[in-house]
Amino acid sequence: MSNNSQALVERFYYEVWNQADEDVARAILTSDFQFRGSLGMEHNGPDGFITYMRSIHAALGDYQCIIEDIIAGDNRVAAKMCFRGIHRGPFLGVAATGAEVQWAGAAFFTMREGKISALWVLGDIDGLKQQLAHAAAP
Repeated sequence: MSNNSQALVERFYYEVWNQADEDVARAILTSDFQFRGSLGMEHNGPDGFITYMRSIHAALGDYQCIIEDIIAGDNRVAAKMCFRGIHRGPFLGVAATGAEVQWAGAAFFTMREGKISALWVLGDIDGLKQQLAHAAAP
């Protein structure tokens, strides 16, 4: 089962996040999916997550989630991540700068019945805020 869990997480990042594929999100997330992102926001269900995903893609063009390392068990997966994009819209209170930003993070998944039922993401938001402040400085 751990290979299936790892493949599901890889699909979540490569197809859902990196390609913004909402149909895949609805197919691989449970109806009661619980999401807590680095920005502290909590969202429930595929549609709640999709709303959040749209907001991130609106703020960060060419947004990509890169898996650097992954550990998979039967119903749990942890991934070391790199997130990056081009700051093209308001984000964390900073107007678009056009700067490329990237930050490190970790993601912790729970699986149920072959789908992702929960995700908790921790990211280096302080480092991201510093990059945005530096890019916005005159």
